[in-house]
Amino acid sequence: MAAQQKFVYSFTEGNKDLKDLLGGKGANLAEMTNLGLPVPPGFTITTEACKVFLETGSEPTSLHKEISEHLDSLEQQMGKQLGQPDNPLLVSVRSGAKFSMPGMMDTVLNIGLSDVSVAGLAAQSGNERFAWDSYRRLVQMFGKTVLGVDGELFEEALEEAKEAKGTANDLDLTTEDLKTLVDTFKAIVLRETDREFPQDPREQMDLAIHAVFHSWNGDRARLYRRQERIPNDLGTAVNVCSMVFGNLGEDSGTGVAFTRDPSTGAVGVYGDYLSNAQGEDVVAGIRNTLQLSELEKLDKKSYDELMTIMQKLELHYRDLCDIEFTIERGKLWMLQTRIGKRTAAAAFRIAVQLVDQGLIDLDEALHRVTGGQLSQLMFPRFAPDATSKQVAWGIAASPGAAVGKVVFDSYTAVKWSRSGEKVILVRRETNPDDLDGMIAAEGILTSRGGKTSHAAVVARGMGKTCVCGAEELEVDTKRRRLTTADGQVVEEGDVVSIDGATGKVYLGEVPVLPSPVVEYFEGTLHAGADVQGGLVQAVHRLMSHADVRRKLAVRANADNAEDSNRARRYGAQGIGLCRTEHMFLGEERRKEVEHLILADNDKDREQALSALLPLQKGDFIELFQSMDGLPVTVRLLDPPLHEFLPDITELSVRVALAEARKDPNENDLRLLQAVHRLHEQNPMLGLRGVRLGLVIPGLFGMQVRAIAEAAAERKLAGGDPRPEVMIPLVGTVQELELVRDECERVLAEVASSTGVKLDIKLGTMIELPRAAVTAGQIAEAAEFFSFGTNDLTQTVWGFSRDDVEASFFTAYLEKGIFGVSPFETIDRDGVGSLVKLAVEAGRATRPDLKLGVCGEHGGDPESVHFFHEVGLDYVSCSPFRIPVARLEAGRAALETAGSDSR
Repeated sequence: MAAQQKFVYSFTEGNKDLKDLLGGKGANLAEMTNLGLPVPPGFTITTEACKVFLETGSEPTSLHKEISEHLDSLEQQMGKQLGQPDNPLLVSVRSGAKFSMPGMMDTVLNIGLSDVSVAGLAAQSGNERFAWDSYRRLVQMFGKTVLGVDGELFEEALEEAKEAKGTANDLDLTTEDLKTLVDTFKAIVLRETDREFPQDPREQMDLAIHAVFHSWNGDRARLYRRQERIPNDLGTAVNVCSMVFGNLGEDSGTGVAFTRDPSTGAVGVYGDYLSNAQGEDVVAGIRNTLQLSELEKLDKKSYDELMTIMQKLELHYRDLCDIEFTIERGKLWMLQTRIGKRTAAAAFRIAVQLVDQGLIDLDEALHRVTGGQLSQLMFPRFAPDATSKQVAWGIAASPGAAVGKVVFDSYTAVKWSRSGEKVILVRRETNPDDLDGMIAAEGILTSRGGKTSHAAVVARGMGKTCVCGAEELEVDTKRRRLTTADGQVVEEGDVVSIDGATGKVYLGEVPVLPSPVVEYFEGTLHAGADVQGGLVQAVHRLMSHADVRRKLAVRANADNAEDSNRARRYGAQGIGLCRTEHMFLGEERRKEVEHLILADNDKDREQALSALLPLQKGDFIELFQSMDGLPVTVRLLDPPLHEFLPDITELSVRVALAEARKDPNENDLRLLQAVHRLHEQNPMLGLRGVRLGLVIPGLFGMQVRAIAEAAAERKLAGGDPRPEVMIPLVGTVQELELVRDECERVLAEVASSTGVKLDIKLGTMIELPRAAVTAGQIAEAAEFFSFGTNDLTQTVWGFSRDDVEASFFTAYLEKGIFGVSPFETIDRDGVGSLVKLAVEAGRATRPDLKLGVCGEHGGDPESVHFFHEVGLDYVSCSPFRIPVARLEAGRAALETAGSDSR
């Protein structure tokens, strides 16, 4: 008989490797328990129980009994019962998914308090005020989190109580004030829900557990998962933990600590501490915190013990640890540890520091940084000599230089951002409901909170610039303005600049400078510069190791010498896509293309092509010179010819006005006729790519001749050009064979006339579903494939990119149809399957077939991993994304090696 599935685990039963089952929080509580650290006893309800609850609408049949058994055991261990009148056991009910989702799901503290047991807690603690403060916190959290009451109603009642007392500090409220506040809160619950606040402690706990399960599918949790690309089917665990109290008096408190600075990576003592407070006070930023180092003066014994534990945890996890702790009357308790979120700069610095300490090797260090983080490091920074007025100096919570118009709520941030405005979201403190606005904003500015506040933690995770705890600023969200210390008023819509690296806030727009990491790639950073505490050196070491490890080459999408020179400085190993249509832009060249389009006989057509030939040849000479010794893949003309003609509306107006003046322009009339002749209902599926080469005699031949003559000239000058000719939009091998015949004839003529032996490969783009499924046949006539994943995505999905991204992609993302846009990250199941099919079929026909990708996916971190997995030889992307592609290609190789070793 099969054993019944187990849904509840004591903290003594798990370990840090069971995150899939116990969630990150539960697994790490178990790990700390195993290490002998002071963890309050408790148990974890598994993610599997959550999945059953969400799928069926009810908890697993055995769950209630399992919870009861673990609760009985906890009560025996603690020597008290949940909510008993004279000596109540109180517990917290906390979410805990596999991946950290700070503030996105629900937590309820002080479960077990009631009108009866609050007196027992007062007697037990000898502190009546503490007991009633804990009870009002429970009613407030439970009302908002479990019963769905608007949290602002409780906040307003609390503010009114403080105003009546003439104070801005919660701690100034007396026991009687808190008793009155509890009655007010309970009345709010009754009014808003038509039910009394529950007095049965087990009912409180069960409802709280269900609320945490439900919060997995809450709007903010879904949005956060989409932003961070966390799968929707993981579910959350629930941790039921015996309460320890930091709000018992000045010998108690709560805090959050980091074993290194999560903003910079610097080694030291970092974190926030609040005396006489519970954990949510620190994270919410409601009261401004003390620096963790101040704890040494307040309670040296607890401080020293905490330092020892922090060192032990960092050595055990071999990484930056984020720790939550509470001190209850001089006794230190560990409430949570996890691998800490950090800024991009800190990620690179810490990875290299740990290598130098001998805790990890370079492979592991490379695994711990990402292309997304490297992209953040390439953002600009403020000019140090800026003359803008500094109006505040807060806590540097998440670095970057952000400029935008001030907005005071999430809704406005999203609305203005969608209309193209850059905004800075300004709040007293953020909460999880502000997530939409935080995503939309360029940066976040708060007047309260520290490095461990909600705003700071979420901003660091998203790579958003953030300044917290700017106390000089008085933020008035109702009147939609902030006031500086010298009385200057900043209205909604005024521009401010915030520096997340220094914490400084400026009025107006501050000029920005390029990132030192960009200067490093550009080669303009002066030698030996220890910029930003060794950041550039850390990037250099990890990029160098990525280059050693990666199997994928990285090329650039570049059409001119300037871009190709930059690409080479950024580490490109050639050009994977040169779009020749970009070479036809500009007034002089556009005129020549117009002549080609208007040509209605062979003589005029040949004359137009002859005029274009030297222009194309000159472009290729520059390109081959800048990429000397490296491959340059030249795509023959791809877009429809109407793109080179004037706009039909503009041209029609011009012709009509000329006729009205009785001064018609013959050339405009011919152009208008050509525009009408070439007009297509769906031009991206019409006369373009290989079809142009077959319909317009000599067009592709002219381009191939220009490539060949440029290569011959570079060879004669002592260069090493390595051009490759790529035919676009092929759907059948017969198209490719016809164009290939013409190309080979032209190449032979140029070789003969110049006396230069030319080795120029001929290949094609795979960007149509038919090309992918017949790749085995097409490989007979192609020496290389380059996957054009932009068009392949359009044709697989039946999307017109220019239309769908504006019309319904937002709705698809919100409804969860997409986790991410398929134009941003490769659609593995659809487009990816065709790529894999074409790779296998192409190499079955031609084992030495060279394979690459030249769509925008070539620079997307997740897509790079896919292209490595399916066995491509290279990716090609824009010059600025080359470092990201290099880094991710190295990480992809490590992942494959790790998978193979397992």
